Amino acid sequence: MKSAALAFALLPTLACAQFALHNGDRVVFYGDSITDQRLYSFDTEAFIRTRFPKLNIFFVHSGWGGDRVTGGGGGAIDLRLTRDVLAYKPTMVTIMLGMNDGNYGLFNQDVFDKFCKGYQHIMDRIKRDDPGVRFTLIQPSPYDEVTRWPTITGGYNSVLLKFADFIKDLGSREGDIVADFNTPVVEMLKAANDKDTNLAQRIILDRVHPGDAGHLTMAEALLKSWNALGVVSDVELEQGKVVRSENAKVSDVSSQGGLSWTELEGGLPFPINLKDPTIRLVADSSDLIQALDQETLKVSGLSGRYNLTIDGKIVGTFTADELTAGVNLALLDTPMRAQAQEIVTLARIRSDVHNQRWRSIQMYWVLGADKQSEKLRDEALDAMDRCDNDLDKVARRAALPKPHQFSLKPVPIAMSTQR
Repeated sequence: MKSAALAFALLPTLACAQFALHNGDRVVFYGDSITDQRLYSFDTEAFIRTRFPKLNIFFVHSGWGGDRVTGGGGGAIDLRLTRDVLAYKPTMVTIMLGMNDGNYGLFNQDVFDKFCKGYQHIMDRIKRDDPGVRFTLIQPSPYDEVTRWPTITGGYNSVLLKFADFIKDLGSREGDIVADFNTPVVEMLKAANDKDTNLAQRIILDRVHPGDAGHLTMAEALLKSWNALGVVSDVELEQGKVVRSENAKVSDVSSQGGLSWTELEGGLPFPINLKDPTIRLVADSSDLIQALDQETLKVSGLSGRYNLTIDGKIVGTFTADELTAGVNLALLDTPMRAQAQEIVTLARIRSDVHNQRWRSIQMYWVLGADKQSEKLRDEALDAMDRCDNDLDKVARRAALPKPHQFSLKPVPIAMSTQR
């Protein structure tokens, strides 16, 4: 285990020189009900935990349904910022607002001006109390008028696009990252609608709140704005020799009885559930897999058919031509994918613990206003904070990749013929 840990430590950190997040960052996702769903934000967290296991980054999900630039059900804007953003001393804050601010009607200049003023106030307030904080400004996701007819003349999404233009200009002026959640989702919806209209309508059932599939496209847009690359690893072998090994260490290559080797990757695949038909439709209607999940294995110089085995388990059978072209291991049921799914589960538990701490105890403690109940509340909050931090550490430890034993063994001709 010590040698494996040393080998992993010596692997280069994939794309970290360009990646927008840094070791020690604290990321707060701020927004309305679409952020409150904790889907695009969680997908982003899960990707980073699996793809960049060396980075110690803490994530806080602070969306509140119905919010506008002035606040909402969770309190006025300055209370929201104090309690739900600044309390966590963030180094990166993402802001996603606008869907509710346009009032779901025709464009109104006064409404637009109020949005612009309020959005600027949010940034100014955070910067005042947290100098040096970085921002990612998110252009609002679309109101679905692709799979259904518009509800107003000209469409409500055209109003959101005006808000998006303001956010883009503001980000340019302030030197902040801007992530477009509108254009790629609309393009994906158009392609999905052409393929399967009924299923495409399930991507954003109520026109406003995407389901899991739609949020993956939004997470992709955010990760692209942060320069996260889609390569888990890229390994190529030819006639028993390593030709290329990107973000992976390949050793102990042997050509006896087929081909075998040990491989330690620098990250894990992002476990996208392609068994879900809506997610599969989104993947087929976008560059989701290409952008986020490339774990490529190429092997040339073979002939016939081969069983690919990882840690003693057959994960697929491929022809020599398929292996020469390259196999994306991220789409297979591999030990690496199983480990990644474990990380996602742990991260989800941690996220749920924090949400319960925030929304059930901090917000709605109901034992009364006496000092004893306040003491109980504070003790409960402290306990859940410790649990949150412990789960974060567990998830990060569990995300460290492990070495795996690969082998390619010829499929007997009789069996190959039967297949």
